[in-house]
Amino acid sequence: MAYQAIRVVNDSTRRVVTITLNRPDRLNSFTRVMHEEVAAALAEAQATGARALIITGAGRGFCAGQDLADLDFTPGSMTDLGDVIDRQFNPLIRRLQAMPMPVIAAVNGTAAGAGANLAFACDIVLAARSASFIQAFVKIGLVPDSGGTWFLPRRVGFARALGLAITGDKLSAEKAESWGLIWQAVDDGELTSTASELAAQLAQQPTQAIVATRLAMRSGMTQTLDQQLDIERDLQRELGTSHDYAEGVRAFIEKRAPRFEGS
Repeated sequence: MAYQAIRVVNDSTRRVVTITLNRPDRLNSFTRVMHEEVAAALAEAQATGARALIITGAGRGFCAGQDLADLDFTPGSMTDLGDVIDRQFNPLIRRLQAMPMPVIAAVNGTAAGAGANLAFACDIVLAARSASFIQAFVKIGLVPDSGGTWFLPRRVGFARALGLAITGDKLSAEKAESWGLIWQAVDDGELTSTASELAAQLAQQPTQAIVATRLAMRSGMTQTLDQQLDIERDLQRELGTSHDYAEGVRAFIEKRAPRFEGS
């Protein structure tokens, strides 16, 4: 597929797909076309058997959320924002959370509004030290969307989440790391290589177990201990019949590196 608003690189050797949001003149903000292309690229990554995914941005920004120029502000015919969220942003967040492979956000610059929450929907967030995260919604009279009100309090606690949301203050990558909002802040020049190396490492791991761990961790934020113990039991029962479990045990006994297949 020929893309206009994104770039897609499929490293078939490492089985890693990189999606680059590619509207640098607009800080990679989302339009309807970009949403359609990202959805197609995610489906393509899954169809080609990729085992890890990287999402990053071109230029000086990661993503500035919704491109306001793509909306109608004419009195009497203003764009229904709920419809935009329901048709474009919510399906994207749900799709990322359900990808059958680990997903890495490599945040190279400003991540604002839905762009910040897009990053938080990924499994691991790496950020350049010069990058920043902004819940910019309040500055135009809106509430955080794209999962922001779900991700933030669970990662940094209610007080910090609410403070970020109602002030719209910029949060540096290093402070985001210290707060536990992201996995790691790295030197700007090392972001691409760090993300690439991590993706390649994860692609060699038992990806089925990684996806199940994501599911278990997420459910654990809302379940009781008794419910979660049952979920862990059920997932362990399923994974205990997998190729990767058998291979991992054999490799451990034979004192060799395992060869996982993600099945």
